[in-house]
Amino acid sequence: MKKNLMLLACAGLCGTFIFNSCKKDDDDPAPETPSEFVADNSTFSGWASWTLHETKKGADPALGEKAHGGKDTTFTRKIYIKDNAKLSGGTYPQGSLVFKHSASGNDSVHVYTGMAKRGGNFATATAGWEYFLLAADGSISKDADGNEQRGANLLACQGCHAAAKDKDYVFTAK
Repeated sequence: MKKNLMLLACAGLCGTFIFNSCKKDDDDPAPETPSEFVADNSTFSGWASWTLHETKKGADPALGEKAHGGKDTTFTRKIYIKDNAKLSGGTYPQGSLVFKHSASGNDSVHVYTGMAKRGGNFATATAGWEYFLLAADGSISKDADGNEQRGANLLACQGCHAAAKDKDYVFTAK
């Protein structure tokens, strides 16, 4: 009987120890939020399955003469947003992705561009957005020297998108 009581007490103590060692302490820190979202060469792949947010046709004076075929009356611009990201409190959440396919009316010109809400300390002048020139498959285009067409290489994008400051630097806001 004494032996059974000792075994029972020992099993109880072991069970209590295991249970307490596995339970989360209130002092455990919360998991860290990444300081930045960094897009890679596959981030924009599959863009055609994203939510088609808006289609714009014809000239658009807001785009100026060069950006996205802004002066061309035949251009069509389709804006896709991944996972239907929405403005919350005046900003898009970190990791939001926007893809734009611009094409001339005779289909001779196709331009693919993207935006990723990087956040953190990246491009604080444009609320953490990074801009991209992309290929049709969503991969990041490269210049003649092999440099990816992204971020600091695309200062013209940052300058124009500053005009949409009230919509978190995205011209078509939800």
